[in-house]
Amino acid sequence: MRGRRRCSLSSADPVHDASDVGLLAPGWAGSAVEAATGDRAFLQAMLDAEAALTRALGAPATVRAEVEAAAHADHFDARDLAVRAREGGNPVIPLVAGLTAAVGDEAAAWVHRGATSQDILDTALMLTSWRARTHILADLDATAEALARLAARHRATPMPGRTLTQHAVPTTFGLKAAGWRQQIVHARDRLAALALPAQLGGAAGTLAALDGRVDLLGAYARETGLAEPPLPWHVLRTPIAELGSALALAGGALGKVAADVLVLSRTEIAEVAEAAGGGSSAMPHKANPVRATLIAAAARQLPQLAATLLGSLPAEDERPAGAWHAEWQPLREALRLTGGAAHAAAELAAGLRVDEARMREHLDLSGGLIASERLVAELAPVVGRGRARELLTHASRTAAAGRLPLADAVAEQLADAHFTEHPELRGRFDAGRIRKLLDPIDYLGAAPELTDRALHVTAPPNSPSSRDSA
Repeated sequence: MRGRRRCSLSSADPVHDASDVGLLAPGWAGSAVEAATGDRAFLQAMLDAEAALTRALGAPATVRAEVEAAAHADHFDARDLAVRAREGGNPVIPLVAGLTAAVGDEAAAWVHRGATSQDILDTALMLTSWRARTHILADLDATAEALARLAARHRATPMPGRTLTQHAVPTTFGLKAAGWRQQIVHARDRLAALALPAQLGGAAGTLAALDGRVDLLGAYARETGLAEPPLPWHVLRTPIAELGSALALAGGALGKVAADVLVLSRTEIAEVAEAAGGGSSAMPHKANPVRATLIAAAARQLPQLAATLLGSLPAEDERPAGAWHAEWQPLREALRLTGGAAHAAAELAAGLRVDEARMREHLDLSGGLIASERLVAELAPVVGRGRARELLTHASRTAAAGRLPLADAVAEQLADAHFTEHPELRGRFDAGRIRKLLDPIDYLGAAPELTDRALHVTAPPNSPSSRDSA
C-alpha cells in the first residue's frame, strides 16, 4: 500500500493559518450548522462522494474497504489541498491525487473512475447541504412549535396594530405570533421538499467513460443517500438555484420575526423582550436583543447570496468557466447564515417575554383614536361615510389639541348645528356609548379566531404540510 501523504503547516504562522473560525460571523459560530459546513466537513463530503463511486461501480469488496479506510478527512490537509487547488481551479484534482496515492495499485485503478471533478464537487455540495439542512429544519421546527405556544397563549392579548410606524387598529399578539409561525412553516416546507441530487456524468455529461451506463445515476444516488437525477446536471443548475432561493426565503421569514422583535423591544415600547439580552461594552444598563439582531443580519445577506446562485443558471456549454466556481462559497455561506438564524430564532421564540400590561397601556395612548375606524362605521349608515369621517377628523384634532377627550369631542360634534338634521343621533351616540365604541379591547375583529385558524391551517393549499394533514 502506498504511503499516505499529509502536509502539515504551523498553526502559529499567521500567513498560513487561514482557518475561518467565525470571528466575524457570530450568527453561525457555535451552531450545529457550522461544523456541518466547515472545510473539514466539505472535505469529508468529497471523500464520501469518491467512496460512494467505488461502491456504485461494483468494485471488489477489498477495494471498497481500502478506499473507505483511506477516505477520511483526518488523513488529508485541507489547507494543502486549498493551495494546490489553484493549479486546476478546484480542490477535487489534488484530492484525487492524494486519495490515489493513499491506496494500493488495485484500489487506485478504481478511484475516481469515469468521473469528472464536477461530479465529486457537486455531489459533495449536495451532501453538505443535506447534512446542514437537517439541522436547519430541526431549528425551524423548534421555532414554529415555540411560536405556536405563544400564539395560543396570547390569542386574545390585545396590542396596537401598527402600519407605516403609526398606531392603526388593535390586534392581538397571538395573531402576530401566528403570522410569524405560518411564514416560517411555509419556508420550512419549501426547503424540506427540495430534492438534493447526486451528480454523475463524466467529462461532458454523457457517461461515456462509464460505458454509457445510465443505471449508474440511480446506483450512485443510492450509495450517497441523495436523490437520483434525471440527467447529469453539470450546466443545469436548478438544484443549486432552488436551494439558494429556499434558504433566502427561510432567512426572510425569520427576519420578519426579528424585525418585529427589534421594534417591540425598544426601550420606549418594551412590549416584548428576549429572555437574556446581550450586554454592551460601554453601557452597563443595556440588554440588547442580540438574537434578533443576528437574525436580521442574516436576512439582509441571504438575498444577495441567492442572487449569485441564480446568476449562475445561464451556464454555457457542457461546463462553464466561472459560473460553477462562483456557486461554492455563496451556497456554503447561505447554509451557514440560515442555520445560524434558525438556531437563534429557536432560542428567541422559546424565551420571548411578552408584557401584556405594556401592550394595554399603549392601546390607551391615543385616547380612543386607535378605534376611531369603528365609530366611522357606526355613524356612516346615518350621516354617510364622508360626513362621518369629517366628524371624526374634527373631533380627533380637538382631542389631539388637548381640549377634550375624544369621546366628548365626538359628542360635541354631533351636537353641532351641522348635524341637527339627524336628531336621532343624540340618543344613540351619547358620550358614554361613544367611549364604549372607542374602547380598543372591544375592537379586535376576528384576531383570536384567525389565530386559531392559523394554528390549524399552517400552510397554503397544495403545500407538503397541508397535504400531510389532509
